[in-house]
Amino acid sequence: MNKRLVVDPITRIEGHLRIEAQMQGNQIAEAYSSGTMVRGIEIILKGRDPRDAWAFAQRICGVCTLVHGIASVRAVENALDIKIPQNAQLIRNLMIAAQYVHDHVMHFYHLHALDWVDVVSALDADPKATSDLASSISNYPKSSPGYFSDVKKKLKTFVEQGQLGIFANGYWGHSAYKLPPEANLMAVAHYLDALEWQRDVVQLHTIFGGKNPHPNFLVGGVASPLDPNSDSAINMATLAKISDVISKMEAFVNLAYLPDTLAIAGFYKDWGAIGEGVGNFLTYGDYPTGDTDDVSSFLVPRGVILDRDLSRIHEIDLHAESQIEEYVDHAWYKYQDGPGTGLHPYKGETEFNFTGPNPPYDQLNVDKAYSWLKSPRWKGKPMEVGPLSRMLMLYASGNDHAKELVNMTLTTLDVPVTALFSTLGRTAARTLETKIYLDFMRGWYNDLVANIRAGDLSTHNAEKWDPRSWPKKAQGAGYMEAPRGALGHWIVIEDQKIANYQAVVPTTWNAGPRDHNGLAGPYEAALKGHVLADPEQPLEIIRTIHSFDPCLACAVHMVGEDGNETMQIKIS
Repeated sequence: MNKRLVVDPITRIEGHLRIEAQMQGNQIAEAYSSGTMVRGIEIILKGRDPRDAWAFAQRICGVCTLVHGIASVRAVENALDIKIPQNAQLIRNLMIAAQYVHDHVMHFYHLHALDWVDVVSALDADPKATSDLASSISNYPKSSPGYFSDVKKKLKTFVEQGQLGIFANGYWGHSAYKLPPEANLMAVAHYLDALEWQRDVVQLHTIFGGKNPHPNFLVGGVASPLDPNSDSAINMATLAKISDVISKMEAFVNLAYLPDTLAIAGFYKDWGAIGEGVGNFLTYGDYPTGDTDDVSSFLVPRGVILDRDLSRIHEIDLHAESQIEEYVDHAWYKYQDGPGTGLHPYKGETEFNFTGPNPPYDQLNVDKAYSWLKSPRWKGKPMEVGPLSRMLMLYASGNDHAKELVNMTLTTLDVPVTALFSTLGRTAARTLETKIYLDFMRGWYNDLVANIRAGDLSTHNAEKWDPRSWPKKAQGAGYMEAPRGALGHWIVIEDQKIANYQAVVPTTWNAGPRDHNGLAGPYEAALKGHVLADPEQPLEIIRTIHSFDPCLACAVHMVGEDGNETMQIKIS
C-alpha cells in the first residue's frame, strides 16, 4: 500500500523543516520539502540607514554568525562603489575561513556523524582495538587504550542511567548502520573532543570582531584597528593568539576530521550512488585576494555547472534580472503580478499569502502552496549550492589543491568520479573544502603580519562614509559563500535609505519547493528513489537531508495557529 511518509521536524538542524515522501512500497516516488517558518527580515530593513543593515541582517541566523553580515556590507559597498583596504580583505578572509572550519567540524560530528555512527554499538568496542584503529589512520594524540576506555565508561554510565542526553532519540541498532563497534567508539570520542575544541577556535572571531556569534563589521572595511604598540588594538600579542588558534584548527582537521571522514565513508561506499539531486551546481565565489568585485581574484570561482558537465563553467551575473529569479507558486507568499512570475531580488517582494493547513494536519496539499521558502532559479533551472558545488567548481576550474584532494579521496575509497554527485560526495566535499581553506588561512595570516610590520595599518576606507556623497539612487549585490552555500543580499538605496532589501539564502536554493513549472528543488530531487530499510525509522531520509546541512532559521517570523501574525516587533 502506498502512503505519504512524514518526517516533521527534521532534527539536528537549525530551524523547522518538514519532509513528506510519497512512497511506493519502501521506495520514495516523490518528495516534498516544506520550510515551516516564515522570513520577515526584509520588511524590518526598509527605511533604514544602509550602513546599519549588516547588524540587522546578521540576525537572520544565530548559527551562520558572520555570513549575513559580510554579504550585507558587500552589498552596500557594491552599491556605493566603496573599495576596502587589503588588510580588511585579509581579516575578512580569515574570519570567513574560521567560520567554515568551525561550522563544518561541528556539523560533521554533532549534526551528521550520528547518521552513520551507532552510538550504543560503541559499548561493545574493545578500547585496545579502537586504539589500534585510530593509530592506523592518523597521529591524533588522544588515541591510547586508556583514553578510549574512559570514553566507553562515560558512555556506559549515560546508557545505564537512561540519560543519553545529546545521544538520545537516535535510531540506534538500525540495520543501515555498518560501522564496527571500534569505529563507533572512535567517532564518539572525537565527537566529545570537538565540543572542547570549538571553544578555542571561536576566539578568532572574538579577537577580530569583538564577540561571537555575530561579530562586528563595518561598511568600508572591518572594525578591527591595527596597532602593534597599542593594548586597545590588534597587536603582535593578539596576532600570536590568532596563530595559535589556526594551529589548533590545523591539528584537529588534519588528524581527526579528515581521517575520520575517509574512515567512515569507507563503510558506506554504496551512498556514492544515492542522493544526487538536480545535477546543477552554483557558486557566487569567495575569498577575494584583490578587489572585492574582481572575480578573477577569488579562491572559489563564481559560476554554474549544468548537468554534471565539469568541462564547462557558465558565467553568472548577480545584477542581470534574467538570471537569478525567485518564484512563489508553491510558497505561502504572493506577487503583485500573480502566478508564474519570477522576480530578480532587486525587484523582490515579501508579502505573505498563507493559505495552508492549520496544525495539526496529516499532510500538505502539494498541488498548491506548501512551504515558507521561495523557489530560486538561475535561468529557470534549480541549482544546488554548498560544499559540493564549491568543490566541483574548484575541481572543474583546475585548482591543483582541489584536484589532489578529490582524486585522493576517490582512490582511497575506490569509487568512481560519479560518486561526487551523491550524499557521500556532498559529505566528503565539506571535509575537503575545510582542508583547502584552512591551508590558505596561514598564508593570509602571514600576509597580514607582513603588512603590519611594513607599516600598513589601514583597515577602513571612510571616503564615502558621508551619505551626502551618495547618488540619489543606487543598488548593489553582496555575495558570500556561506558554509551552506551561495548567499546573496541585494539592496536598493533611495534618498540615503533602504528602499528594498532581499536575501536569497543557501537553504532557500536547496530546500525550496517546486516552481511554476513543477521542477523540484535539490532536497526533493535528492530524496527521490531512496529505498528505506524501515519506513518507521527513515534514517535514509535523514542522511541525505543532513548532507546539505539545512539551516531554516533564515526564514523566521511569528505566526499564530490561525495563520495570522501574532505580534509585530518595532526596532527604533
